[in-house]
Formats: sequence, C-alpha cells, structure tokens
Amino acid sequence: MYGFLYLVVTMQAPDGWGAAFGSLSLIYAAGFLGVVAGYFWARWFVIGLGLSGFMTGAISLLQIGALEPSLVFYALTHLSITGLLWGDGMSKHFDGRKEWRQRFHLDESATNKLGKSVIRVGVSLPYVVLFALAPREGAELALIGGVSVVSGAWALSKMRSWALPAMAGGAIAMLAAALSGPMIAPLDADLAMNLDLLAIGAIGFTMLAIAPFVGPIVKFLKNDD
Repeated sequence: MYGFLYLVVTMQAPDGWGAAFGSLSLIYAAGFLGVVAGYFWARWFVIGLGLSGFMTGAISLLQIGALEPSLVFYALTHLSITGLLWGDGMSKHFDGRKEWRQRFHLDESATNKLGKSVIRVGVSLPYVVLFALAPREGAELALIGGVSVVSGAWALSKMRSWALPAMAGGAIAMLAAALSGPMIAPLDADLAMNLDLLAIGAIGFTMLAIAPFVGPIVKFLKNDD
C-alpha cells in the first residue's frame, strides 16, 4: 500500500523531491516483494520499515501537538505491519527456515545478530534516502553516504563481506554532510524541511545496524593476531 502511495506522492512531489519520494516507493516495494517471495531477510526488513513509519508518525504527532487523523492512521498501520510479522509463527516462513541457515553456515547466535542488523537497516533506510536526496545546496556528501548505505544494505541481504564497511562509510559521510552543510531543504517558496531528525535517524540506525557485528569482528581480529 505505501509503495503505491509514495509512487503517487512522487508524481505530485514539490520541485526536487521526486527522487526522494520515488526511492521511498522502491524501498516499500522491495519489502513487499521480499515478503511475497519468502526471502529470509524480508520479515526482518519489513518489521524495520514498520517501526520506522510508526516512529515517523508518532514524532510528527508530537511536533504538531494534535491528533491529526492521517498521521494517526500512518503510525498505527505501520505498527500493525510490525505486529503481524513479529514472532515465531511468522519466522518459520522466512528466517526460521533451515535451508538458508545451512547455506550461509549460520548458527542461532549469528542468525539473531543478522536479524537485529536487518531490522535496524529497515528502520534507517527511509531516513537515509530522504536525507540523502533532499534538495539543498552542498548535498554531494549526503548523496554519497546514502548510496553507500543502500549498497551496504543490499550487500547485507546477500551476505557479502563488504556490507558493513559500506554502511559504516556511508554513515560517516552523512555525518560529515550534517556537520558541514545546510540542514534546511525547501518544500515550496514559503516552507522548508528541517533535516536534523532525518540525520539522527539515518546515521543513528545505520550505526546500530552495524553494532551487532562489532564484537565478533574485534574477537576475530584479536584471534588472528
């Protein structure tokens, strides 16, 4: 539903915002297709998207200080998506299947770490693409960071070793963009979006997605020495 909704928004987006909302549409479409196809990462990823949408709706409600019906609907429908996919009953159709665990040689501990990471990637990506593609001056660093994080997220779903360095590098580039560039993106002649919260969500959840693997990497490097 939200993939189609953001596609409609893309067609009517303010000047310069088409790429950002179009990318949101693609993210939701990827989650939907992943669930339909039964990919092992899909349940985790869509749980993350649901949490991201719920937080966005809740923060927006707090900012306006009123129960705007459209925002309440947005927040609750995203929360319901997370709730419907949570638990062992749904896990057995996706990440609970033995064949992919055997394929990638993952035990229960490694599976749990991967799940936490993919959920946090799902939370972060909407913020990443909006922050990276918001129209403003000096957005090159943010764009580089966004491309790096999205590439790393794809690599994580394919269990590629370069996924974590790509996401870490992307987070660093976005942090540099947040510290050095303007944090205001125009919506129209009289209205602009403050990008501070987007930066916090994009950078923070990207780093949290990497966090489950920091300990094993450090341990591996110590043993290698």
